[in-house]
Amino acid sequence: VQLQASGGGLVQAGDSLRLSCAASEGTFSTYTMAWFRQAPGKEREFVAAIRWIGGSTYYENSIKGRFTISRDRAKNTMYLQMNSLKPEDTAVYSCAAGSRLILSDFGRSGRYDYWGQGTQVTVSS
Repeated sequence: VQLQASGGGLVQAGDSLRLSCAASEGTFSTYTMAWFRQAPGKEREFVAAIRWIGGSTYYENSIKGRFTISRDRAKNTMYLQMNSLKPEDTAVYSCAAGSRLILSDFGRSGRYDYWGQGTQVTVSS
């Protein structure tokens, strides 16, 4: 599985961005897809996850209500719609895929098997 993240950029506080993560062709029926982010000098942190089959979504508390994760199964693509961006959202955002994860695994980066390259999101104040 190969993942390709895109859509980052430089925006102002309050603006929106939509990140995309295109996955190579394959069967993702057992997969959970997720977004993580890493700010300079900080550890990588979980942002959101979605089960490929069923579409159940899970969010880190600080972004609930501002970010929406979704996927288009026909396009093998996952999205992260980010609204009301804040300077503290500045980070490199990476997408990941993991098979047969349980809920308690979602926030653990080590449980994901595949990673895309990061895309930089910079939010100016």
